[in-house]
Amino acid sequence: MSEHAGAPAIAETATAKVHEPREGATRSPETSASRQNSAEPEAAESSAPHGAEKESEPREPRWAFLLATVGGLGNIPLAPGTWGSIAGLLLYAVVQVHFAPDNMSQFPLHTATLAERAWWALWTGVPVALIVAMAGTMAATRVANASGKKDPQFVVIDEVSGQHLTYLLALAPANWNYLLLGLILFRAFDIWKPFPARQAERLPGGLGIMADDWFAAIYAAIGLWIVRGAGIGMHLVMHHLR
Repeated sequence: MSEHAGAPAIAETATAKVHEPREGATRSPETSASRQNSAEPEAAESSAPHGAEKESEPREPRWAFLLATVGGLGNIPLAPGTWGSIAGLLLYAVVQVHFAPDNMSQFPLHTATLAERAWWALWTGVPVALIVAMAGTMAATRVANASGKKDPQFVVIDEVSGQHLTYLLALAPANWNYLLLGLILFRAFDIWKPFPARQAERLPGGLGIMADDWFAAIYAAIGLWIVRGAGIGMHLVMHHLR
């Protein structure tokens, strides 16, 4: 009796399993439509051109890197700042040789008086210093923003500007003794960074990169003036002793 009563129940269960839809076999129209709509943005994103993504990214400031590294001198692994200072020395020497006024052929800059060198500096040296300073500040700002660093080591246009300014403020003659001494003094003060050079580094962007070297140049120029004064004084003493 119990076996015959359980038979209809088993048959109904088997029939229900046969008619039950398999998982994933059929979907309601709403479900399939929603899945299709969610897939459309993914397909659109994957089919988007790569150029659109590149347009949103900032372009690499190649001209700024070229100027900030002074044609790649900043990429030299050994003492890049010194190489930048040497470039500033050469810039000052070349400008003196090739852009001297016509009447200075009678008194070259290495024997010119202070007044004559001051006149030369006013119309030649000062414009060059301003161009290097302004262009260097803009380039240093672009490179610092692109690299994400406050003062990248490979930026050496600040050394070029500072070294050139050292000789300009000192009205240095075209004498290799003065040029070499100015190089040593500037590198020493640039590394030491006495007040307010260290504080100037806190200025924003490329101004902070350049300004500390300008203050180092002021100290180095004062050092050149002291050495020149001491040399002139010693020369006068030796002359009177003779």
